[in-house]
Amino acid sequence: MPCSPISASRCSTTRCWSPSPTPAPRRAATSSCSWPCRSASPAAPAARRIRSRCSSSEAGEPAHVQPGGRTMTAKFKTTLRGTMILAMALALAACGANGQADERMETAADVERAFRELSNQGRWGPDDEIGAANFITPEKRRQAAALVQEGIAVSLAHDIIEEEAADGTTILNREVLRVSETGGSDRLQYTGSYHGHVHSHLDSLDCHVMVAGVGHTGATLAGIEEAAGCPKGSIHALRNGIVTRGVLYDATLLPGKATADGWLEPGTPVHKADLEALEEIQGVRAGSGDVILLHTGRWMRRAAVGPWAPESGVAGYHADVAYFLKEREVAFIGSDMSTDVFPHGITDDVAYPLHQLALVSLGVGIFDNLDFTDAAAVAQRLGRYEFLFTAAPLRIRLGMGSPINPIATF
Repeated sequence: MPCSPISASRCSTTRCWSPSPTPAPRRAATSSCSWPCRSASPAAPAARRIRSRCSSSEAGEPAHVQPGGRTMTAKFKTTLRGTMILAMALALAACGANGQADERMETAADVERAFRELSNQGRWGPDDEIGAANFITPEKRRQAAALVQEGIAVSLAHDIIEEEAADGTTILNREVLRVSETGGSDRLQYTGSYHGHVHSHLDSLDCHVMVAGVGHTGATLAGIEEAAGCPKGSIHALRNGIVTRGVLYDATLLPGKATADGWLEPGTPVHKADLEALEEIQGVRAGSGDVILLHTGRWMRRAAVGPWAPESGVAGYHADVAYFLKEREVAFIGSDMSTDVFPHGITDDVAYPLHQLALVSLGVGIFDNLDFTDAAAVAQRLGRYEFLFTAAPLRIRLGMGSPINPIATF
């Protein structure tokens, strides 16, 4: 599918949006007349606001003068005003005044449309290899460091799985090589890949997920084969680590979503609207350069009922969360499973739609299979769901990801 870099703010017939870097509440895109493309108010009040902004024929103002010095008649002014209001009302409808219709994610065509509209490809120049991680500025790191108040550090990874299970057929083989009076050593070897549904890991920005054979930075299948690895946008590009603000979204707090046991059942989607609802519940709001993390209680359920095959269903983000990532300028996204909900509810055979939208279109890195059990308990006790987030992937040249143990420091 074609990919194009972001252009200037604009109103289109499919979506109205703005690439402003401000993490403040979403603003509507504007035209020369400054009409609001997304209005939470009914159409008529919106039309009145448009009229007051764009028309100079309000009571008490000088009469309009036509070329040649003739004053416009009241009838002509009324007709002109009505025409302007009608035209702008139509523009509001075209922009999606309800603010939701253009964010639907039900078909493969919707995913393709979002892929084009939300794209950050080329935003940071032709040599960029880190995508939305560019939102993590030095100032952002300083702000994140200031979040450390109690000094409590919590691992966000799960213990590495060493036994085959329904959700983990690729495991770590650990072998003790020698033991002597001076110490011992062992060998660690994955049977298969650390990618998948059970090991905590970070995907590389490029190469691991592609659309039509092309990745976010422009890496191609031929380039991967020639380099015997990821030639651009590999995990090595993040060798200096990730230091920013983390925001935990505890989906087990969503009314009607979680079970009494404290987890989301497999196949439960968490939509963009659910994240916004959690922000109200938890008193937190994601902003530019943040890492957002979704706690579904996956590991609690696994401990209680045992492992289950991911193809039978997993809780996770719905693909419409891509719009949330764009609006908030999120740098990374993570969850305690493989990020995408499954089944994802999108018609046609779209594999991992949010992986495609986040990694390839938006350039947002993905942490899979993290464990927020302890962090959620600390956050609930402190009443604070934001913290300093740090993660350091292994320095693997040409690598398409890395096992990871992120840390949340409150």
